[in-house]
Amino acid sequence: MRRCIELAKLGLGNTYPNPMVGSVIVYKKKIIGEGWHREAGQPHAEVNAIESVTDNSLLKKATIYVSLEPCSHFGKTPPCADRIISEGIPKVVIGSVDPNPKVAGNGIQKLIDAGCKVKSGILKEECDTLNKRFFTYHQLKRPYIILKWAETKDGFIAPLKRDEQKPVWITNELSRQRVHKMRAEEQAILIGTNTALEDNPSLTVRDWEGTSPTKILIDRNLKVSEDFKIFRDEKPVLVFTSENKKDTNHSLYIKVDFERDLAPQICNSLFERGIQSVIVEGGAQTLQSFIDMDLWDEAFVFQGKGSFESGVARPKIEGTQISEEKIEDDLLIHYKKPAP
Repeated sequence: MRRCIELAKLGLGNTYPNPMVGSVIVYKKKIIGEGWHREAGQPHAEVNAIESVTDNSLLKKATIYVSLEPCSHFGKTPPCADRIISEGIPKVVIGSVDPNPKVAGNGIQKLIDAGCKVKSGILKEECDTLNKRFFTYHQLKRPYIILKWAETKDGFIAPLKRDEQKPVWITNELSRQRVHKMRAEEQAILIGTNTALEDNPSLTVRDWEGTSPTKILIDRNLKVSEDFKIFRDEKPVLVFTSENKKDTNHSLYIKVDFERDLAPQICNSLFERGIQSVIVEGGAQTLQSFIDMDLWDEAFVFQGKGSFESGVARPKIEGTQISEEKIEDDLLIHYKKPAP
């Protein structure tokens, strides 16, 4: 099962809206086939594992391990449970039960009804964590939310006054590359109006190989014009606003009530659009709004070596520190929201 998890991670950032899944086929304690789900719309992990086996006659005497319950419904690909049954694989070992209502135990039941011996819950915690985005989306009905900001040693995320340099860099190039890697792993990225106007970010993965996330902008009065960098990609930006405006080639406008808490409204809207994960990279006000509503799961704080002495204070967050990592002269601090 640990090998299944290793394989599944190879699909990180490429499988949305599907989960990451790895599969291994074992005969007489030897791996004879393995595979993972590479990309949405392509064959699932179990199918790739089965098709990697050179001697198909061994399948009828083998055990298939899979990190997530085999699907039982038709989507872009046929049900994996059906393929396992048709190949005559007698034993199936599963990590997590799929939280998607379309599956949710149905795959396991289908296998049992067909005479397969099924064992589930193997390394369940590790397998659940592997698909924390997928599980949060289906169980909490919202995206998995990652907060990210850079701060100085004295706790400021921006100076009070900016010179011609926009943005004002707090961290080094390696830290900024790490941020681009994070972007490639998530489905969407969100900023507020002030960040867009002051930093004019592109929010791409230009320093890392991968797909740039869907961009989300909170812009109450539509102050950010479409000549800003955020609007330059082919994929339209989701703009949360109080205004009534027709969509364009660059923007999809979503009207929300700015007199009410924004974070829950944004989460509900993103859930309805099938977005399973989002990085909140906005300024202090945007970040704090998600923190105050307890709508976050992890936080990554990049601390630079310099100081501002005054400026915009870092968000106030109470979380469980998971790790600290040196990135040359920067420090990356990783927090997780405490369990309820």
